[in-house]
Amino acid sequence: QVQLVESGGGLVQPGGSLRLSCVASETILSFTSTGWYRQAPGKQRELVAVITRNSGIYYGDSMKGRFTISRDSALSTLYLQLNSLKPEDTAIYYCNAARSLRTYWGQGTQVTVTS
Repeated sequence: QVQLVESGGGLVQPGGSLRLSCVASETILSFTSTGWYRQAPGKQRELVAVITRNSGIYYGDSMKGRFTISRDSALSTLYLQLNSLKPEDTAIYYCNAARSLRTYWGQGTQVTVTS
């Protein structure tokens, strides 16, 4: 059973930064892609960023230039650096991994941006 455990969320002021981490129970290079999604109250889950096994990186439109996805394969850890945070970035951020037509999700970590 694949497990994804997120951490690093919290309360931050507008303009602040956070770094989210996701530790996988298997080497992240075993997945076709790994990434981050988020879901705000009353809204659908949306793509934040994804990185493929061969290092292709894709961002959601509103995240480009502010968020950075990275990974440490040796630690089986995926990261998401969040900079210049805005109140509209408030959401639960979920780690995602996909392979062989199966998708896995973590439990999520809450990010709240407020003054």
